[in-house]
Amino acid sequence: MTVDDAYAELGAILLDRTPLTAVMQRVADLARQTVPGADEASVTVVEGKRARSVAFTGSLAVQLDERQYAVGFGPCMDAALSGQVIRIDDTAAGSEAYPGYSEVARRAGVRSTLSIGLAVPHRAVGALNLYDLGGEAFDATSVDAAQVLAGHAAIALANSLAVESTRELAEQLQRAMASRAVIEQAKGVISAVRGVDPEQAFTLLSRRSQDTNRKLAELAGEVVRSAGEGRDTGW
Repeated sequence: MTVDDAYAELGAILLDRTPLTAVMQRVADLARQTVPGADEASVTVVEGKRARSVAFTGSLAVQLDERQYAVGFGPCMDAALSGQVIRIDDTAAGSEAYPGYSEVARRAGVRSTLSIGLAVPHRAVGALNLYDLGGEAFDATSVDAAQVLAGHAAIALANSLAVESTRELAEQLQRAMASRAVIEQAKGVISAVRGVDPEQAFTLLSRRSQDTNRKLAELAGEVVRSAGEGRDTGW
C-alpha cells in the first residue's frame, strides 16, 4: 500500500463515522505499513491526567508506551501533551532529554523513535508513536508521512470530543430544566403556606439556601417532596 492509498482509506473511514478506536487502530496499522522506518506503532490518548494506548501494532510498542505513562514523562507523553514532534534518532547514542527512556528502548531493540502530537483546537490530546527496530531510521520523509496520518487521527479525536461535548451540554440543560421545574413547584408550595406571592416565595427560598449553605434546587426538592407526602414542609 502506498502512502496516498493510506490517506484515501483514512479519509473514507472518517466519512463513514467509524468508531474512534477502530480509526486509531487503522492509523497505527497504516503507519507501520507506510511510514519509512516504522516497525511498530501505537496511538496515545490523554484523558484528563490519564494517558493510555488506544491502539498498537505489537506488544513492544505498548510496553514502551506504558513505561512512560508509569513515570509520567517520555517522548510519547510529551508529544501528546504539547502537540509537538519528538524524535530520538539513535537510542544507542542516547538522548539528552530522555536518557533513561533511550536506554530502555535500546535494550528492547529499538533504534529510533518518532512521536507526533495529535492536536485539536485549543489543546493536544494524544500522539502517534513509531518505533524503528534497526532498519531504516526515521528521517524528514518519515516525519511528513506520519504527520499526515496523525492529522487524520486528530480529526477523529476532535469529532469524538465534539460529540461528547454536545452530549454533556444536553445533559446539563436537562438538569437545569429539571432544577427550574422543581424550584417553580417549591415557590408554589411556599406561596400557599406563607400567603405570599411567587417572587416573595423565591426570595425566602433563596435566603434559606444561603443561610443553610445548601443548593437551591436541593432545598426546593425537599420542599416539594414534603408537600407531596403530606408532611410539614418547614415553612
